Amino acid sequence: MSLNRRLFLGSVAAAGVAATLAPHLAPARAQAAVWRKRLTGADLDTNQRWRVAGTDLGIPYVLENGSIGYLFGDTFDTPWPEGPPLPNDWRSPVMLRSNIHPGASGGVVFDSAARVAGNGRAPELMHNGHNGIGIDGLWEVTVIPNDGISFPETGRQLISYMSIENWNSAGPAGPHWKSRYAGLAYSDNGNDFVRTPLKWWNDGANTDPFQMWTMQRDGDWVYVFSVRSGRQDGPMMLRRVRWDRLFYPESYEGWGWNGSTWGWGRPCTPILTGRFGEPSVRRLADGTWVMSYLNGATGCIVTRTAAGPDQVWTPEKIQVTPWQEPGLYGGFIHPWSSRRANDLHLMVSKWTRTPDGRSTAYHVSQFVGSA
Repeated sequence: MSLNRRLFLGSVAAAGVAATLAPHLAPARAQAAVWRKRLTGADLDTNQRWRVAGTDLGIPYVLENGSIGYLFGDTFDTPWPEGPPLPNDWRSPVMLRSNIHPGASGGVVFDSAARVAGNGRAPELMHNGHNGIGIDGLWEVTVIPNDGISFPETGRQLISYMSIENWNSAGPAGPHWKSRYAGLAYSDNGNDFVRTPLKWWNDGANTDPFQMWTMQRDGDWVYVFSVRSGRQDGPMMLRRVRWDRLFYPESYEGWGWNGSTWGWGRPCTPILTGRFGEPSVRRLADGTWVMSYLNGATGCIVTRTAAGPDQVWTPEKIQVTPWQEPGLYGGFIHPWSSRRANDLHLMVSKWTRTPDGRSTAYHVSQFVGSA
């Protein structure tokens, strides 16, 4: 595995933040969300029970049985990606599960892992090339989950993912990772996921805006928000598709501006522009839509709210800053969050390294704020 993975995190958390954010914003103003607990690590039961030590992301979504699945990216049985020792059981994606409300006194507590009964090594959910051949004979570095969604009508779960071509493409703003394509995988037993042949191809310039997806169902529709891979400057796009037509690309409708009005069934028009990290959108029980992402220009996890997916989104609200969590990224919204004060639950990743590339932290924490 390349140690150049997500190389720009160091520059965002250090030079970029110092140059861009510090002159304009004091840390004391920024702490809308606070650290609740660390969820993964070599010293925690995630490693003792399922050999999930160093890992990231932890994307929470509602499973078909009503509990919560947490999707993790590159996962190891050592504290960080480079070991020691090596090999260190590299897997991705991996799923831990929980039926505990994140607002409970102990925060998020995992109770099981996909593809294993009780305790034991949690294997990856689907085929991963691991610096080799993925599906259809295509080379990939790894498979990274974007989001998950489930359908009680059928018992099926879907995962949107990226097939990573490399972690260190050259770009106008510095190194960015490049996906080869975005894809969908499914499971009918809640454990084993099959990667479908569907591919939303990236372009050679790494500018396709349909690579990192977040999905939220509302009624018969699944709303898909997407951005470029690599946390680059670019647009955020919005599409929708009937829940039972996700495997039919021709059924996706764009949300677009025709010069005078917005409407569905048009070519996508950017709903927002910025330097977006992985997006996360959830519809809360009261009908409020909440969006979260890493603002790559400031290094902060921010949120916005709206009355609906195709309504006007509020300005960014800073939730977590690099002063609270150096080397942060992610910021995935727990679907059981609410608009009540201190009931917005975010899964935030941290990866810090020394100047010579040695990791000092690589894990996921729960933060709690207000939408």
